[in-house]
Amino acid sequence: MIYKNRAGTINVNQECPDGVVHEDSFKDIYAKFFPHGNSALYAHYVFKAFDVNCSGAISFRELLVTLSTLLRGSVYERLRWAFRLYDVDGDGAITRQELAEVVVAVHELLGRRAPPGSPAARLDDAKANEQVDRVFRKLDLNQDGVITIEEFLESCLKDDLITRSLQMFDTVL
Repeated sequence: MIYKNRAGTINVNQECPDGVVHEDSFKDIYAKFFPHGNSALYAHYVFKAFDVNCSGAISFRELLVTLSTLLRGSVYERLRWAFRLYDVDGDGAITRQELAEVVVAVHELLGRRAPPGSPAARLDDAKANEQVDRVFRKLDLNQDGVITIEEFLESCLKDDLITRSLQMFDTVL
């Protein structure tokens, strides 16, 4: 199986000869799709969300089931997967720290983080913290310091931008 993008070609049979993808290989593949930033941290979170049985490897079945969910699943199924991505420790709740970790990972993935310690990095951190605070306040409906799956679903389903972006796959594919 071969995938092409602007960054080059990826031969999955060559990258994953044993039919499963381990995290290091997943990170290498992810880096080829996102060459302009540091994709390792975000790839780690995505890998954990794809590795449904927590085996440390993504089987072809897990890959297909997850991609099917993301591309053809209901809005609820897609949101449940997104919740799993942000619930970094898998305890069934998203903390502000977990949300911040994923937001920072996205910024690094997109190459939006300045070199550590620089004045620009401090500004980046302040902007990221503001973004995290705003999103966390919106999702933590009962303001108890954690976002449950129920709060996540309710908040996201009320947000037209989120539901439209999740439905985008329905019309594009």
